[in-house]
Amino acid sequence: MLERDPELAAAAHAVDELVAGAEAGGPVRGGILVYRGEAGIGKTTLLREIRRTAGDRCTVLTARGGETLTSVPFHVTRQLLQPALDRFDEEDVRLLFGDHFDLLAPALGLAPPPPPSAAPADPQGVRDGLAKLLGRLADRLRDRPPVLLVDDAHWADAESLAWLDAFTRIRRDRRLPALVVLAHRPLAEGPHRTGVPAVLAALADRAVVTLGLHALTLGATAALARETLGEHADEPFCRELWTVTSGNPYETVELLAKARDRMLEPVAGSASLLRGLGAEARGGGLVARLEELGAGPTRLAWTIAVLGADSTPRLLASLTGTRESEVAEHTELLRQARIVTTKADREARTGPAAKPGRDSATTTGGDPAATTPEESAHLEFAHPLIASAVYGSMSPAARTAMHGQAAWALTAAGHGPAAVSRHLLEVHPEEDQEVVRQLRAAAVEHLAVGAPDAARRCLERALTEPPGPDAYATVLYELGCASLLTAPAATVRHLSSALDLPGLGDDLRIDATYRLAQALAHNNQLREAARVLATEAVRTPPGTDRRRLQAANFMYEGFQAVEEDGPGRSRRLADLTANFTGADNSERALLTVRGFDAMMRGEPADEVVRLCDLALVDGIPARGLGWTDATWGFEIPALTGIAYAFSDRPDRAGILFTEAVRAFEISGWSGAHLAFAHTLLGLVHRRRGNLPKAQHYLEEGLRLADRVGNGLPVHWDTACLLVDTLVARGRTAEARSVADRYSFGPPWPGAIVLPDGPSVLGRLLLAEGRVEEAVATLEAASEALVGRGRHHVVWAPWPLDLARALAPTDPDRAAGIAAGARAHAARIGTPTALGEALRCAALLADPPESRRLLTEAVAHLAASPSRYEEARGRLDLARVTGSRAALAEATALATACGASLLTTDAVTARASSHPPE
Repeated sequence: MLERDPELAAAAHAVDELVAGAEAGGPVRGGILVYRGEAGIGKTTLLREIRRTAGDRCTVLTARGGETLTSVPFHVTRQLLQPALDRFDEEDVRLLFGDHFDLLAPALGLAPPPPPSAAPADPQGVRDGLAKLLGRLADRLRDRPPVLLVDDAHWADAESLAWLDAFTRIRRDRRLPALVVLAHRPLAEGPHRTGVPAVLAALADRAVVTLGLHALTLGATAALARETLGEHADEPFCRELWTVTSGNPYETVELLAKARDRMLEPVAGSASLLRGLGAEARGGGLVARLEELGAGPTRLAWTIAVLGADSTPRLLASLTGTRESEVAEHTELLRQARIVTTKADREARTGPAAKPGRDSATTTGGDPAATTPEESAHLEFAHPLIASAVYGSMSPAARTAMHGQAAWALTAAGHGPAAVSRHLLEVHPEEDQEVVRQLRAAAVEHLAVGAPDAARRCLERALTEPPGPDAYATVLYELGCASLLTAPAATVRHLSSALDLPGLGDDLRIDATYRLAQALAHNNQLREAARVLATEAVRTPPGTDRRRLQAANFMYEGFQAVEEDGPGRSRRLADLTANFTGADNSERALLTVRGFDAMMRGEPADEVVRLCDLALVDGIPARGLGWTDATWGFEIPALTGIAYAFSDRPDRAGILFTEAVRAFEISGWSGAHLAFAHTLLGLVHRRRGNLPKAQHYLEEGLRLADRVGNGLPVHWDTACLLVDTLVARGRTAEARSVADRYSFGPPWPGAIVLPDGPSVLGRLLLAEGRVEEAVATLEAASEALVGRGRHHVVWAPWPLDLARALAPTDPDRAAGIAAGARAHAARIGTPTALGEALRCAALLADPPESRRLLTEAVAHLAASPSRYEEARGRLDLARVTGSRAALAEATALATACGASLLTTDAVTARASSHPPE
């Protein structure tokens, strides 16, 4: 290779590092290499050379993006991983997949997609699972660590790039267990990249090195000319060659080949002919050259452009309407014209192929696999520039017709709807209900492998066919469901339209309404979500379906940060569920919502626990109400566990939330759902007083949530709990950093925050000494909650902190607030609520009464699961009594909780009036 020494040296160094790390037995030192350059600049040749030099020490896996294959999910992933997995027997493959074979194998084409009744796969879960699979594969191949080469990455499918992005983020030190080499054309400039360019830019940001490939110099061009045409190629000829090709390696090689074929003398007198010859190598000149070969080869080239990776002789013969012998003859003409290559041609340059029956990928290292004649004859264009030119030369009508023929040929050959769908996306709408059926089936397959964007494209195309009147609303419903996790606003539009049209059966109508409400809630439109559910509930006959809608309606009304008639809603909910026994899932769901609402209102904890117990079956969610159940959603079991946690039953909450993590991980739900499950476990440990463990789970929750997006509801809840936990640990500066990073503060979201956000912010402000701001924030919390009848002093501890803040300047008002909190705590009846309220009341009492109240508070807190609050109570009592032994005991308990209680609050001032023991 000419003038590629820096690029090859970078690759050689990266391979040396990778192999050295593997041989040393320590962490493998892989990473990302990125090569950028214009079409024809030599990216493919560079990757071929890297493959050759790395092949004797590494397992080299190769893949290439395709201009017409960008809509095929996991196309690049399959090229890379299928040949590598072919090295192992079935048992080893199962071990590599771990517990997620059923989730991941369909995405790799190693197993059929799940049945249509199966729940869609979580895209984040599939990406993470495939990233872990590659990590395990790298461990098994440690003696020959993997090198992944991806050519034309700008045409890679979005799902594959997202997988590579996830894999390359697994190590913060950027030392990966494999080397990933990407080659692609330059990215569009600008800060607002989206889709594939955005992912490629992110990968480049994490790359060990990113190199731009430059055009050949005049000297390198002359060297190529003399190597091809003879040493007598003179300087004027070489300069004109360089001028015509602009130093582009592909155009230079092609032009030299043409000059050699024409037996052109490489001298000054022939230089003027180069420009005409060069035009034949690209664009219209290439097309004209193709047409000169005749109608048969031209149609064959068109068919290859349409079929892409499926260009086998059998399918080519079927689409061109010729015999396979004729296909072979036309193929030979195209090969001689350097327009196409066979798999055998490519292997002659790069080494043996993988086992048959896979995408066009290859492995190097180990025993060469057998290749069938059908595989060896698999056709590709000699260069992507040729493929683009041929595909673009077809008339729109011819291109569309050929895609239609390809769809039916692939179907007849046994290919599934997903494989056929890329062709159906290109055909003209003709009210063909078979096309609609195929596209709907393809969407189901795409959803099953975690590719909702591909499913959305299929269903949008199905709508333009269009479906018949009896199916149109159903396709809209399916489209809305497909975009639920990725585009809530689009889901709202599609499901609203489906509900406005005839054709939805009763079951689908109920489900469409429920999912529409979910999408509205995800889009921060809780009030509209509740309204939609209430409207549909009125028109639904009494029974399970109506109760399903009512449960969601009450839930979303309760989730609103601002509500017109909270007490009225609570009364209606209590009346509706008064005689429920948990006879079916609709009753259990309503009992759950009622129990959560009762907890928020500060009703007796025993009643809250009774309601939650009725909502479960033997202490766990009933079948159909589980964490991954699509009918009811994860909110129902989550509300049960949260109500338990704030009713001094963190043990029961912990059982539920541990199962949530397990269920989400098994199902491959590793996005916002898994993040929220970690947040809920953080809540359990916060309530138990294990602050370091709470912090660990909450930070993991934020890490998982950050991968999904920004400003999600789980961000608000997790940041709120983490701020509260850090303040409890005495780490005020860290708490402020979290609050600032996640914009924790006004303006507040339209949904409530777990626990009450303004109360926690007020506590942070007090810890920072910003008393006036804290008072204003806590008073705002009071105004928002009291009017709704929400008085849970542990969920929303604003009265406790507001009384403390006002005590030095307005003790009478502070005493009134503390007395109100104590009354609400007495109604709740949990040891934690009683102990915390008594601690607050002690602040406003005279010394003897303060000691009595604190003694009683400690007794309650010692009987609670809240070890941190007990430590605070014991510290207060020790300071008031002056007991060194009690102070040591309180400090030891606080240390066990992971808290630092070095700060002194106002109650300590009372201690000076009492002599030490």
